[in-house]
Amino acid sequence: MGLSGGELDRMAMAVLQPGFEGTEPPDWLRRALGEGLGGVVLFARNIARDVARDVGRDSVAALVADLRRERPDVVVAVDEEGGAVTRLEAATGSSWPGNLALGVAGDESLTRRVARQIGRMVAAAGITLDYAPVVDVNADPRNPVIGVRSFGSDPDEVGRHGAAWIEGLQSAGVAACAKHFPGHGDTVTDSHLALPAVRASREVIERRDLPPFRAAIAAGVRAVMCGHLLVPAVDALPATLSRAVLTGLLREELGFDGLVVTDAIEMRAVAALHEPGEIAVRALAAGADAICVGVSSARGESVYALRDAITGAVRDGRLADERLAEAAGRVRDLVAWYDARAEARAAVARDADEGLGLAAATAALRATPAEQAAAPLTKAPLVVHLAARPSQAVGRVTPLKVGQAIEEILPGTVTAEVDGDGHLPDLSEAGRPLVIVVHDAVRHAWMRRLLEEALRSRPDAVVVETGMPGPPAGRLYLTTHGNSTASARAAARRLTGGS
Repeated sequence: MGLSGGELDRMAMAVLQPGFEGTEPPDWLRRALGEGLGGVVLFARNIARDVARDVGRDSVAALVADLRRERPDVVVAVDEEGGAVTRLEAATGSSWPGNLALGVAGDESLTRRVARQIGRMVAAAGITLDYAPVVDVNADPRNPVIGVRSFGSDPDEVGRHGAAWIEGLQSAGVAACAKHFPGHGDTVTDSHLALPAVRASREVIERRDLPPFRAAIAAGVRAVMCGHLLVPAVDALPATLSRAVLTGLLREELGFDGLVVTDAIEMRAVAALHEPGEIAVRALAAGADAICVGVSSARGESVYALRDAITGAVRDGRLADERLAEAAGRVRDLVAWYDARAEARAAVARDADEGLGLAAATAALRATPAEQAAAPLTKAPLVVHLAARPSQAVGRVTPLKVGQAIEEILPGTVTAEVDGDGHLPDLSEAGRPLVIVVHDAVRHAWMRRLLEEALRSRPDAVVVETGMPGPPAGRLYLTTHGNSTASARAAARRLTGGS
């Protein structure tokens, strides 16, 4: 292709999507944008958390506007799934139930409406690309990183709801990103910590994991995120670094021609194998178009090191300049798609759907036995939260807890939080009703042990599961299928008859 050094540097910068620290663009980031940096990814750490004045959303819009003053066509990305994973509402918890709740509610039009409202929020901030939805089929309930982020365990249902979510979000003029290709649902390892393996046959992968991605592509999804996964039935290399997965399977077999973005390359699943620059080079060679980097050095040296690794690989012949040019071209294509949808963003700004989040979360509630579901609490209870540490994917989210939501309706509610090293409080608590709240008890032996201990002394307790459902327990077993703020309020209203 005969690129000059400056052209090659800018092309290499165009395929990077780094994160940064602080609520304002640091000097290095401003400089990098001027030098061709193609993308930026936002996290909760970049968003002001002044809940009292509710300045979070306004602050991120100002931040994005600041970024665009440096480079108008920068791709600004964010993880805004709803439910447990939110960045724009990290200080308060999501106003929207997550994917499993939407899958349980079973109404694709509801899923589409919720996603459009999430798109409304993201569009108001000026963000280009939402790293959502998760379209992994949650085949193993022990999965530590997908769980309630999935629409469910049935490939067809996941595909239908995933397509509806994509349509809803993109109708708001924001690009969607289906993840984590070729499917992260049948794993028991968190890729933030180690390399997961999907050891299913190619036939099972074709029947179970790929249909939702096919549905996403048919729905016009603009981006696909590859997972840091080992899929031996397809290749001996992790998917992020595998040409067989990204080019052979995703491009050639599934026919996807949009942007392929990696999951964050500092995750241990791949970071334990190679240095960051080598991961970026190998991912681009395999067929990725954008490199997501969640953590950057304080002065941006790490971003420039990635640029230099990419340009060095082109000069050494390990990365074809045509492949790099193709990747940079797909970044530009995404920007062009976004620019062409200004009218859609203006229209959705006027399309508030008040009360939808709570209504959707309420539709996902399930109670066992059903006949006891109506208002079992008539006075302020003791609420015991059995709380496990959230995964890195969830991050620093502080959703309204079920106990807090009950207290909004029944003042005087007492709450206690117990972790894996803790002990149950006095459960008699002056004759109060008892509510025990768990999250993914099916995955935590300590949580099941404490739950059983509590129910031995208080068989009259109400149990609320905010994660993956398990065997019913207690006088009433209420499942929310997610731990968003919307889900907590829906549970509190069901338990108290409040409004």
